[in-house]
Amino acid sequence: MSRRRRIKVGSAKSFTRVMWRADGEAERRHRQGTWAPPSPRPRPRPRPRILWGHSLTASCITLIQPLYKYSSSLRHDSQLKQSEKLPQLSPFLFLSLRLSALSSATMASFFASKTALLPKLFLALCLLQMASATRRLAELVQDQSPPMKYHNGPLLSGKISINLIWYGRFKPSQRTIVSDFVTSLSSDPSLAQAPPSVSQWWKTVDKYYHLSSSKRHAPSLRLSLGRQVLDESYSLGKSLTSKHLVELASRGEQRNAINVVLTSSDVAVEGFCMSRCGSHDSAVGSVKVKGRSSRFAYIWVGNSETQCPGQCAWPFHQPLYGPQSPPLVAPNGDVGVDGMVINLAGLLAGTATNPFSNGYYQGEAGASLEAASACTGIYANGAYPGYAGNLLVEEATGASYNAHGVNGRKYLVPALYDPSTSSCSTLV
Repeated sequence: MSRRRRIKVGSAKSFTRVMWRADGEAERRHRQGTWAPPSPRPRPRPRPRILWGHSLTASCITLIQPLYKYSSSLRHDSQLKQSEKLPQLSPFLFLSLRLSALSSATMASFFASKTALLPKLFLALCLLQMASATRRLAELVQDQSPPMKYHNGPLLSGKISINLIWYGRFKPSQRTIVSDFVTSLSSDPSLAQAPPSVSQWWKTVDKYYHLSSSKRHAPSLRLSLGRQVLDESYSLGKSLTSKHLVELASRGEQRNAINVVLTSSDVAVEGFCMSRCGSHDSAVGSVKVKGRSSRFAYIWVGNSETQCPGQCAWPFHQPLYGPQSPPLVAPNGDVGVDGMVINLAGLLAGTATNPFSNGYYQGEAGASLEAASACTGIYANGAYPGYAGNLLVEEATGASYNAHGVNGRKYLVPALYDPSTSSCSTLV
């Protein structure tokens, strides 16, 4: 009877195989190098486990990838390119958005197939889980923002008047929408505003002044509506450069003021609809203070109604890129001007906290994020890319808003970066 013993074949660098073999011919061949051990049986691939609770979403991603690839092949190329342009989305969040937007045709074809009932039920559960996770994941992404750093430069303080320079043709009703918004920024108690109000929204800017000053009584900023200048004759033409904007801004007061240049929908401005919807900067004024030239702050905002409402008037118009959600109803019935108010509000916050490019901002100078631009696309709680948030809706008109102003006005104002909490703050 042959003697059997247990030996180990293989190296520590690979893996150890345990086998039984008999002495004799097999052992001789093994010593001569002519014997090879039988190939091991392939290990069965482990089945993915369904993990409930917080791990269900991860399990869904593992099991739903084939359907995801199949549904992506049915999409139009232009839609794929647009969705790929969404900025600053984690792969997990991006997959959630894509899965939550599966077409009805794809789902119908899948459920009409002869598939077992249990996989169908689990697929439906996965889609519900992924859709509900989208908002939670988006909120987590929004909270991962760097702090707003102070670069020791001066901030606008004291009583500041906001002068409006209207370039081009605006209706009187359009000018009233903007001027009422500027008036609503004042904290004057005589200007009644129902909560949540525009003046309440502006109080977030006041926090920057308290953090920048070591004094017991920090400087404050009090805004009021100043002069309004009309240029309906297009004195500089209908195609403006950055130098033209400085020339127009110089027509307003240059001391203790912010001059706002507003261009009509038929005026083309350098960079408009390509890289910006508006801008703020400073320029050397003609008025001297104590014998020295001083700088004044100015803002430019364009009416995008006929040029690029998908870029500069969202969410009152369908976005040019990204998820194509239905547009919201503008609170003042004017898509272009209501969009201008959104941009003007954000630029005013940036001008107050970073008037001369050495105040509060994130990132590098020249490509920085300010109080409002650090929270782009957020207008209320629950916001995520393509969704402005859970806004207030007027029953009579269906208009969406988040702030009340003077004279019964309603406005949509952007979220502001709160330096005390290092997060984006909204009114609703």
